[in-house]
Amino acid sequence: MAASLTRISYSSAFTFSASKTSVFSPSLFASSIKVPTFSPLTAKPLWSTFTPHAAHAISFTTHATSTPASVLDTSTKTFHGLCYVVGDNIDTDQIIPAEYLTLVPSNPAEYEKLGSYALIGLPSSYATRFIGPNETKTKYSIVIGGANFGCGSSREHAPVALGAAGAKAVVAESYARIFFRNSVATGEVYPLESEARICEECKTGDVVTIELGESRLINHSTGKEYKLKSIGDAGPVIEAGGIFAYARKTGMIPSQSN
Repeated sequence: MAASLTRISYSSAFTFSASKTSVFSPSLFASSIKVPTFSPLTAKPLWSTFTPHAAHAISFTTHATSTPASVLDTSTKTFHGLCYVVGDNIDTDQIIPAEYLTLVPSNPAEYEKLGSYALIGLPSSYATRFIGPNETKTKYSIVIGGANFGCGSSREHAPVALGAAGAKAVVAESYARIFFRNSVATGEVYPLESEARICEECKTGDVVTIELGESRLINHSTGKEYKLKSIGDAGPVIEAGGIFAYARKTGMIPSQSN
């Protein structure tokens, strides 16, 4: 490659010869016209002035795994409590209205306050409210919804508000992709999908149990069981407390103490 690269140096030296050429009237033009002549081109190999940088060895350092992934196994995890049932297309503005997005979840006091507004945007047709009057926490640890749960804007405050209120899991027929992703990334709630339309067979206040390992929901109030879709690899991430907590606990990134 070096052999084909050359640096071309141009010599701009000019020599001039004078002549006494009078084209028209001598009084109108100079008595001589200077005609430039060029010296030949000279070529110089590029590598004669190129000094390559010395090669530097590149090394990678991996962080020691502080918590094996097996420790974050969710196969035996269960949730038990009262359920709160909603319908289809519950959007993020119903979960947490925009006026409360100024609350900063990393601030413990504001995190608690954010939870007190969870699902406050539901219409008045929901006679039973998710958060009771003068309460900051919900008594419903499991939310059961219909199709397209969490649609609307991409605010991370939506799953955070549910988690701050005391909810552990949401079981819905389907999710808006961004809500599902934010639930996993923040680690606030488990977004579980049902294979049946459970929201039409359960009612608010039913006592239910979710068994992640068996991927099923048991309604103790009706005696019925429902198959859930597996949470898969998202389970350990949520169990760790979110994507960054998972990365630290498994040694993917340094812990904050380092």
